[in-house]
Amino acid sequence: KPAELKQHKIRKGERILFKTRNSKRNWWEEHFDPKFIHISHAAAEHLVDCGIRTVGIDYLSVGGYQRDGVECHQVILGAGIWIIEGLNLRQVKPGKYDLICLPVKIRNGDGAPARAILRRK
Repeated sequence: KPAELKQHKIRKGERILFKTRNSKRNWWEEHFDPKFIHISHAAAEHLVDCGIRTVGIDYLSVGGYQRDGVECHQVILGAGIWIIEGLNLRQVKPGKYDLICLPVKIRNGDGAPARAILRRK
């Protein structure tokens, strides 16, 4: 929600990763949960307004399953912001990190598996 994001004073050019209660799940082993935590359409618009470069989340989609899914992706991708989904953030504590993300190049692809690494600042 935008109100929750405003307290973090997000700056232009930042890369934002969301660690939610999704991190407690093994999404790659367990049944799909259609009620997973996601970024709302309004929150996506707020992130665009902040001028972030990348957004990542700890489940299969930044947008919701039954609502906000397509709209969230359209808002974020339409602003040229990179999306990283399916992150394993279980052992990551809140803070400032350098993000290194190495996607596999796939010709004509609109997504790819990637190795994402965080280094504490």
